Amino acid sequence: MQTSRIAIVGTGYVGLTTGACLASLGHQVVCIDNDESKIQMLRACSIPIFEDGLDSLVESGLSSGNLAFSTELISSVEGANFTFLCLPTPPNNDGTADLTTLFDVLHRLKGKFASGSIVINKSTVPVNSAGVVAQILAQEVAVVSNPEFLREGSAVHDFLHPDRILIGCDDLSAGEKVAALYSSLNCPIMFTDPLSAESVKYLANAFLAMKISFVNQSALFCDAVGSNVLEVMRGLSFDPRIGSMFLNPGPGWGGSCFPKDTRALTGMASASGEPMSLVTEATATNEKHIHRSAQLIIEAAQNNEASNVKVAILGLSFKADTDDTRESPALRILQIIQDNYENVVAYDPQAKVQNGVVNKRVNTMDEALLGADVVAILTEWDEFRNLDPIHARNLMRGNVIVDLRYLLNKEVFCDSGFSVRAFGI
Repeated sequence: MQTSRIAIVGTGYVGLTTGACLASLGHQVVCIDNDESKIQMLRACSIPIFEDGLDSLVESGLSSGNLAFSTELISSVEGANFTFLCLPTPPNNDGTADLTTLFDVLHRLKGKFASGSIVINKSTVPVNSAGVVAQILAQEVAVVSNPEFLREGSAVHDFLHPDRILIGCDDLSAGEKVAALYSSLNCPIMFTDPLSAESVKYLANAFLAMKISFVNQSALFCDAVGSNVLEVMRGLSFDPRIGSMFLNPGPGWGGSCFPKDTRALTGMASASGEPMSLVTEATATNEKHIHRSAQLIIEAAQNNEASNVKVAILGLSFKADTDDTRESPALRILQIIQDNYENVVAYDPQAKVQNGVVNKRVNTMDEALLGADVVAILTEWDEFRNLDPIHARNLMRGNVIVDLRYLLNKEVFCDSGFSVRAFGI
């Protein structure tokens, strides 16, 4: 594999993971950010996000000299063969993607690229963004769309063991050069046009969001008719047309991708004259399910005869193995519970939460369980999955667990004196 000089603009989840992984493949990578304090942290191998395996990759990259961090945008890009744009595209009030940061960077970089270099859109951007980028840069470089498919919590694994690499390009030779960056990875590489590549990213996330909404709605159906949603989903999983992934019921979907991308997609679809009503309905279903999940906890607390009922919330991040709480259903449910009860404590091993959002956060699961009347599991951390029923029974005052992640063996916990509640079991 030929070593390339790569500039990564942006050091968020996508940029930092992409840079560290490309450096591990033997490329010379510099990651650029305008936050001086963040760059100093990264140079000291202090990782600002919780992502399994990322710290060791950054440390290895720094030690080998393959990875560097800089605040110097222009000089870093001038010496690069490839420039990856990994910039934030947060939603506007109407759901459309805010491209202010992307456009600002592009205007600063116009005319600064080395001859023959390639610009790569990595972050999720609206359909036709590759064309817009090429127009801003006045066609001075080739522009390739290379969407990321990284799941928070397993981003390093997903990068190094991808199920596919998608490359959208009008210039096939430029696309092949981008593909060569990944030549040591054993996976299919799909070449297509930029519009189709950008569409794949949005439609993939929308499809998964719809699948999760369907599963959660199925849990309510199973609850109503008396069937077991876990057994039903297991039955569905054997059908190869459906598959086994994303069939786990939960408190609703959230995070940095699904809410943002479904809003952006439905906005683009409406503007195109072809509204995507299924995606709109999946979003509405998810909103209802989050509130329905909160109500299940409230009902458990209302049925408790103890004075000053203590509710313990286990989990704040939107999923396990990440510290990200952006649009987390767990955090939204917590806030609803806090609006209804004063004695609410919350525990999460990693979640980053702004001051004032959580009324009382404790440092261990045992602290949360101590004296609790109702416990609600909202994030699928292994620590919660491995909860010992006897230990929990000795700590709690009450005996109700609302298991909205379906982690516990209901029969085992019921045999230990618990009442385990969830939709459809």
